[in-house]
Amino acid sequence: MKRFHVHVGVSSLESSIAFYSHLFGEKPSVVKPDYAKWMLEDPRINFAISEKCGAAKGIEHLGVQVEDTAELAEVYGRLQAADAPVLEEGATTCCYARSEKSWIADPDGVVWEAFLTNGEATDYGAGPDFAALSSDNAAASACCAPAIATAPAKSSCC
Repeated sequence: MKRFHVHVGVSSLESSIAFYSHLFGEKPSVVKPDYAKWMLEDPRINFAISEKCGAAKGIEHLGVQVEDTAELAEVYGRLQAADAPVLEEGATTCCYARSEKSWIADPDGVVWEAFLTNGEATDYGAGPDFAALSSDNAAASACCAPAIATAPAKSSCC
């Protein structure tokens, strides 16, 4: 069964862990000096926070975490059908985990990852080069990667 993933950049890991632990009614399943993660069943979500992203605060990226290679192939197929550039990162280390993943940016530049976690890692890891996702609406940044060019922001009220 797939699990929704949200990664949020925070300014204070300690206060954010306290806040989200109260919000979710449980402590994180992973805590590192610059990162924390909750693997919640209700709602079924992989919710992560980090201070790794410098000045970027708020939602860093979204994703779909799968449980096996068949689900990964299914989600990868959906990425390919979305008619946007896909960055197939493959085997990587990111967020203290070893994973197989690919990335895509939606038409407004929101970065999504599809991934299968294969185990833990002792370091945070490095992000991919998102140049392959660059376009007029490419994502501004993601926690595990450097910033890429974006179109000027449009003002709106919601």
